[in-house]
Amino acid sequence: MTLTIREAAEYSNIGINRLENLLRMPRCPFVLYVGKKKLVKRKEFERYISERIEI
Repeated sequence: MTLTIREAAEYSNIGINRLENLLRMPRCPFVLYVGKKKLVKRKEFERYISERIEI
């Protein structure tokens, strides 16, 4: 269901710094806050990536 930032970076082949910048976006659709910890909602993250993929 959710991934840590490190797991999401490995899964998507996106750098950790870039991923953290994406998670800071206002109204980010795939971030889940658990206290101060940020988790990535896997399905929403996959949808976000597939919509913005460039070939």
